[in-house]
Amino acid sequence: MRYLKLAGGIIAVLFIVLMLALAYAPENIFEKEVEKEAGAVKLLREVRGGDYDVVTTPELKTWIDSGKAMVIIDAMPYEHYKKKHIPGAFQFLFPIPDMPDWDIEQTDDKTKEDYAKLLGPDKERSIVVYCGFVKCTRSHNGATWARQLGYKNVYRHPGGIYAWEGAGYDIESVQ
Repeated sequence: MRYLKLAGGIIAVLFIVLMLALAYAPENIFEKEVEKEAGAVKLLREVRGGDYDVVTTPELKTWIDSGKAMVIIDAMPYEHYKKKHIPGAFQFLFPIPDMPDWDIEQTDDKTKEDYAKLLGPDKERSIVVYCGFVKCTRSHNGATWARQLGYKNVYRHPGGIYAWEGAGYDIESVQ
């Protein structure tokens, strides 16, 4: 009888240890790598398809600090923009799904001409478009349309406002 209680106790302890091990087991790094690869390939294909370049968060910060002439576009809805945006950015809404044809219902009733006016007449000036985070494709649409409008130095900031904040850089808001 005593051995049955002891065996039962050992089994209970082993079960608890197994449950804790499973709960705190490290993530499968191989599965995570597949996710990273899929995200990287998706971004690469968007960049190629949109015929623009990319800029990292530290590079963009360096450009801003150096006074580089550029227009920064926040492609998020105005409600997000007014809460927080990269300093000096202008808001212009773009949709998440691909927008091969201009659709004012997806751009807050704004036209291609409105976008071109915001970007300015200098087609050589650098244009940087961002949204929330890497998987958000609003910035892809904004960068693609800037290229379609004839702007030559167009960059997508894929990390968006999340990467900007994650780097500890200052943000602005609309009061």
